Amino acid sequence: MSVFDDLTPDRILEAVETGMDCRLTGLTAPLPSYINRVYELETVGGEKLIAKFYRPGRWERAALQDEHDFVRDCAADEIPVVAPLELAQGGTIGSFDEILYAVFPKKSGREMDLCDSEGWVRLGRLVGRIHQAGWERTAKHRLQMHPETTTLPEIGMLLDGGFMSRHQADRFKDVTARITEIALREFEGIELQRIHGDCHRANILERPGEGLMVIDFDDMVMGPAVQDIWLLLPGHANQTRTEINLILDGYEQFMEFDDRQLRLIEILRAMRIIYFLSWCSTQVDDFKFQANFPDWGSEMFWQREIADLEHQYHAILNDERLNGGMGNSV
Repeated sequence: MSVFDDLTPDRILEAVETGMDCRLTGLTAPLPSYINRVYELETVGGEKLIAKFYRPGRWERAALQDEHDFVRDCAADEIPVVAPLELAQGGTIGSFDEILYAVFPKKSGREMDLCDSEGWVRLGRLVGRIHQAGWERTAKHRLQMHPETTTLPEIGMLLDGGFMSRHQADRFKDVTARITEIALREFEGIELQRIHGDCHRANILERPGEGLMVIDFDDMVMGPAVQDIWLLLPGHANQTRTEINLILDGYEQFMEFDDRQLRLIEILRAMRIIYFLSWCSTQVDDFKFQANFPDWGSEMFWQREIADLEHQYHAILNDERLNGGMGNSV
């Protein structure tokens, strides 16, 4: 058993009490998280805390610091986020038995109701403010969301790893080559900046009386701004033109938007599929992964996934923005 798997309540409490120089009650309630170990704790004064112990090998300390710096930059600009707390020894990243961890205040909310046009504009304003903070500095130790760095290597890893049959590998190689040819062309001249990276609606909460709050910056990257927009959409780009325009109405109250990035929406959707397949391939020996994805790697699995990629390739071709672009008048 690894040290990470051996995090007992006593060890969790010891780490956080030392790191925060505080006394805790015995509450160590685990919260859902496949990658990390996350627990709700409570101080003897009644303050609720969230302790996150990071899975070893996923992020280096410098990469975690990039994430924390981004969240704290957002907080400094009065953007509603959950920023990590300062530890007693300084900084926001602690270490316990070589496991890195951070502590956050507990803040709850509910998923926002999108019942009118103003809701989409509100989302756009929030993302625009986050991206405004994102321009303040770079994140040297985070992934760059670009087909050369987060797609082509993943394709190579999947093809070289022996995860699929010869027939399925040929199909996979063909469709991903067609997708990346378009992706490389469309990414030319696109600026990358600090973005949330996983900005779907479940990561944006409504706090009654306070407004919207964005959570979970674990997957922050240097990427195109539109990544944090398309994940909010209820469908493909050519089906959600109204929502795109409303989001951009709010977004551009704080940040200019490069309309060329609208051509990346369906490309980024394909890149996300490929990246997730690659990430899964690194988890196949984990017992929790095997329980959650019992058919991963089977012939039927690859038939389904490759069919999805072929469907997405046609969605890219059918996106009218690839035929000249239509700006904000989509």
